[in-house]
Amino acid sequence: MTTSINETAPDVPAAYAGKCILLTGATGFVAKVLMEKLIRTVPDLGRIVLLVRAGGHGDARARFEREIAPSTVFDDLRAARPARLERFLAERVECVTGEITAPGFGLPPARFEALARAVDVVVNAAASVDFREPLDQALAINTLSLRHVTAFARVAGAPLVHVSTCYVNGYNRGEMREEVVAPAGAARDAIPRHRDGWYDVDALIDSLQRKIERVRAACPDPERLRRRLTDLGIAQAQHHGWNDTYTFTKWLGEQVALRVMHGRMLTIVRPSIIESTLRDPAPGWIEGVKVADAVILAYARGKTSFFPARREGIIDIVPVDLVANAIVLAGAEALSGAPRHRIYQCCSGSTNPLALGELIRLLQAEAKRNWRKYDRLFHAEPKHDFRTVGEGTFRFALGAFGLGATAWNGLRRLAGAQGATRALDKLRTTRLLALTFAFYAHPRCRFHNAGLLALAARCGEEARRLYPVDARLIDWEDYLCRVHMAGLNRYALRRRDAVPDEAAAARADAGAGAETPAAPQAAR
Repeated sequence: MTTSINETAPDVPAAYAGKCILLTGATGFVAKVLMEKLIRTVPDLGRIVLLVRAGGHGDARARFEREIAPSTVFDDLRAARPARLERFLAERVECVTGEITAPGFGLPPARFEALARAVDVVVNAAASVDFREPLDQALAINTLSLRHVTAFARVAGAPLVHVSTCYVNGYNRGEMREEVVAPAGAARDAIPRHRDGWYDVDALIDSLQRKIERVRAACPDPERLRRRLTDLGIAQAQHHGWNDTYTFTKWLGEQVALRVMHGRMLTIVRPSIIESTLRDPAPGWIEGVKVADAVILAYARGKTSFFPARREGIIDIVPVDLVANAIVLAGAEALSGAPRHRIYQCCSGSTNPLALGELIRLLQAEAKRNWRKYDRLFHAEPKHDFRTVGEGTFRFALGAFGLGATAWNGLRRLAGAQGATRALDKLRTTRLLALTFAFYAHPRCRFHNAGLLALAARCGEEARRLYPVDARLIDWEDYLCRVHMAGLNRYALRRRDAVPDEAAAARADAGAGAETPAAPQAAR
């Protein structure tokens, strides 16, 4: 499934000239950076069609004008070429009100057919990025929607570029390359593998849907139902070899796409942990709180001071502009190459590895030196070091800490004090962060991207300059301590009192940020 270095080199501007792109997940983090890059670097691009849920008020265009067009991602273009940007958004961005989780996107058949005839390439960046979302919602957006997206691509006769995540590799260990991932759980032998490479997941999806219906029948209370479906998703994911519902349902979605697009052009782009931009459109641009940032923010606000992690483990972080560039290159290749399946991983672990202990050292040193520069992030000077401990030590320490904090809180209540203690608040935050993110801080594998680097090499020097994907460009100290910290402070935190609640922390983005099918949005 990996690409060959002998393939024809795509000419990126020529590949997109006059073409129409259907883009899903347009309200998300990755899609906004992708749109900005295409508008800025491909002047002859035909159109971008955005498939957008209407949201609370108005149609897709109203939502575009409210949530996408004003985004700070366009600030550089808005300052340099305001008339061109305004003209492009008005004339060459078409907004279609549709639902990716519905057959035919919920469009009338004639509208669906007309849209398919107009589209040259489909980029699917839509995903639910809540690690602990109820199984029915995660399955709908991350798995079942691929049936509808691939059906559209087949009718359109258009290549599909599907944005997934490196973490579909689940509990697998070792060197993770750009290929179809085998399940790592106890039930791995229960999922049959097709002779053409993908896994036949239809029976598993049917089984999951039956389990969902049984839970629905037994739980009339909406809040209890949500909790039960969340627990069901985690249990099923871990049984089959994944840490959380997000990565499990994204793997299922890959298998659906690989099966339905057999014999047609399909490219899967897998990013690792996506963080702020390295360069474009501005260094440090970010939207929302991502995986590493949830822990940084909790430390900055004094809400946690230790975390279970392997300091020597390689934490795989990739700036979002490198991800958008990988999608641009993959789309150009798909538009100009022979029909086949390709998988590209956009990552840093194999070419510019960053140890978790080094990340903590750099960020903590910057915080202690320059905390006043980050006025929205730090409300006071950090007083304690951030410590990492092994899993066993963490469980023991958390148990002892919890017992002490609970006992003290009980004494305070007996004395007439109101509310939870600060210690109990730290306990809750640390537990939540560990529950959600500890897997990503205990890396047991390393992602490789030789195929993506080979694609970039084939595209030529000018394309590598405009659309860099090589993580060796990253100076980790400069990126983490100056670019990312400043971007997090400037773009992600709008108010001095902005503190992530538990739901926001649990929804921090591990992979491709995009709109979710339910009302609560993932933190992006």
